[in-house]
Amino acid sequence: MIARVWYGYTEPSDADEYEAFVTENVISDAESKIEGCVGGEVFRRELDGEVEFVTVLRFTDYDAVEAFAGEEYESAHVPAEARALLSRWEDEVAHYEVV
Repeated sequence: MIARVWYGYTEPSDADEYEAFVTENVISDAESKIEGCVGGEVFRRELDGEVEFVTVLRFTDYDAVEAFAGEEYESAHVPAEARALLSRWEDEVAHYEVV
């Protein structure tokens, strides 16, 4: 199993809306539409003047990761709706083998 880990940041005023978007759209869509996506989680914490989100999606293998993010799956997959709410994000995604 592969865990896809990504960091994004919002202004405090956009945090609740972003959290709802990523949980209700990104994760639920991936789980229902991508064969091999076996779930996801979102972690949230307040930092100095911003809110950090860590999104972890789990996939059965790298083929499923590619089905979600495309051939360049090590690059962040940030939908336009998320870009409108995020103040910044990591351009690269980390993948880990779940042991």
